[in-house]
Amino acid sequence: MDFLTLFLLYLCSVLAVAALLCLCSGRQESFLTRSVTRASQVLSLVIPSQLQTVTQQALHRLFHTRSCLFVVLHVALQAAVFGEYTWEVFVYCWELQFHLLPLLLPYLLLAANLGCFLLCSRANPGTVTQSNAASLAKVYAYDGVLFQRGLVCPTCTLEKPARSKHCSVCRTCVHRFDHHCVWVNNCIGAGNAGVFLLYLLSLAATAAAVAAVTAALLIQVLLLSNAMHGTYLDAQGQEQPVGIPLLVQHLFLTFPRIVFMLGFVILLTLVLGGYCSFSLYLALTNQTTNEWCKSRRFGGSPHLPSQPRDRPLVYKNIYSKGIWRNLKEIFSPPTVLERKKK
Repeated sequence: MDFLTLFLLYLCSVLAVAALLCLCSGRQESFLTRSVTRASQVLSLVIPSQLQTVTQQALHRLFHTRSCLFVVLHVALQAAVFGEYTWEVFVYCWELQFHLLPLLLPYLLLAANLGCFLLCSRANPGTVTQSNAASLAKVYAYDGVLFQRGLVCPTCTLEKPARSKHCSVCRTCVHRFDHHCVWVNNCIGAGNAGVFLLYLLSLAATAAAVAAVTAALLIQVLLLSNAMHGTYLDAQGQEQPVGIPLLVQHLFLTFPRIVFMLGFVILLTLVLGGYCSFSLYLALTNQTTNEWCKSRRFGGSPHLPSQPRDRPLVYKNIYSKGIWRNLKEIFSPPTVLERKKK
């Protein structure tokens, strides 16, 4: 197996892990959790019952209770990437006389991202309480499909406002509930949806900036070493031009940690870029992740009380008010007074 094949396997494994973690972060019952549960059921004949119990308890603690584990992992990954960026990439770029502003841009984006992270994790996402439940119920109209008037949360024993949902992790109902994010250890709702969007954008921009500077450094190193214009002798003793596999191998042998970091941040940029695009789509159409998921599967559910039984169930997003007003609502949630003026 040649070097390029091994390197591609590494990139695919990093992408798979990143995708699974992203799937886990936005769902109460994630794809990874369901897969592990099904695998444990299949292997229950060979796996000791005590080990199964420990595994189930660990999964429950990770994805169904508030835990700082993913926050610690989040900080550790950022520290590892910026440690490598500072001690190797920044130093080499400085020696090669790169312009200072591109080198400092990742640090500026990191500071903005950490600020958004702290605000998002510490903000009240819009907890529904006994004192504000009645007023929050007047903010959004009930669409009669996803949200029904008069429904009471069995856990909180409060009438659920439209666009709210009970979070089993935080054990409370959240107004304009989007999802529970394990990476910030908090729910995303009306109170912090705008900051969370900025957090995602700044995180993707940070990864992209680190990847761009690192790639520019490696390209400059190749140009200075003339490796791109070199040749080598094959097994038959014939002179062959240097190809991409040998260039990657040359870089990996010269800067192994930088190449691994570059592969990680490139894949992270792609994953975060896709998630940012999806989040922007939801913001511009005034939808939440919870509503988007429900609207995709409500057609197979039985008719709700407000729907005539002789008509098919039809969902329409009644909360969209146009692109700019939808985007404004993310950063400035409407109040009861604003709705009365309309």
